[in-house]
Amino acid sequence: MNVDTLLADHAACDSLLRKSASSFSFPIRLLPKAKRQGTTALYAFCRKADDVVDEEPDKEIARKSLEHFENSLSAALAHERCDDPVLRAVVDSVRRFSIPVKYLYEILAGVRMDLDHRGYTSFEELHLYCQRVASAVGLAAIHIWGFRSDKVFIPADACGLAFQLTNILRDVPEDLSRGRIYIPAHDMLACGCSEADLKRGRIGKEFEELVAIEVSRAEILFDQARELDQYLSTDGRLIFRAMFGVYRGLLESVRAAGTSIFQTRIQPSKSVLVCKGLLAIAFGTKPWKVL
Repeated sequence: MNVDTLLADHAACDSLLRKSASSFSFPIRLLPKAKRQGTTALYAFCRKADDVVDEEPDKEIARKSLEHFENSLSAALAHERCDDPVLRAVVDSVRRFSIPVKYLYEILAGVRMDLDHRGYTSFEELHLYCQRVASAVGLAAIHIWGFRSDKVFIPADACGLAFQLTNILRDVPEDLSRGRIYIPAHDMLACGCSEADLKRGRIGKEFEELVAIEVSRAEILFDQARELDQYLSTDGRLIFRAMFGVYRGLLESVRAAGTSIFQTRIQPSKSVLVCKGLLAIAFGTKPWKVL
């Protein structure tokens, strides 16, 4: 593939990132060009996979589209014809940064789980979903950013879980509109809550305890993820700290919102999140109360 085509492919990924208004936009800009392109291609790959499932109401059509997307990925990895610029860009990044391709297929397996979504009985069941749609992304990304030790993998996994749990708490109403509930049924039962109440918007005081349980679980994972900082390259530390600050800020917004998270999607201003990211870059991943 010629240089001009690759440049156009990576430009398409960058355009997708800019249009998405993602929380990742600011942190990704901190990377040098080659790593920024690789990370943006990885983001665009995840975004396209999500959209295949989220934007098509017919599950069977979505299933076939996701299968086509996966087959196209396999073709691109095998140096066969591929007409998707995002897939060409992510495959270029796989080769340039030696990203294990298993992570891309795990991401697709996680997205596929949404097509058969029946809810999750326990956090142990939810754990696998989060590992596939989030931890696998982080484990792929650290190959782009650079790391110094194999000890990086455990906190990288925890980081993905922490970020995904934060997303789940932020997006409760949006997920409900798609017929999905990610909060474990055991947690709801322990607090005296029910899916029926959640779906009908009957949010009583018992939901306060549910928020506390889910936020506490995410905080434990954030604490475990802090170790990632010491194993990454300099470039990796900068983007990790920025992302850590942004997502820790999101979790604080969730905590402050309380039970309203079940009726309104939490969306702090971009300037606030950028500030959280900059603070984390400056002070590292110290306990949040220090920031």
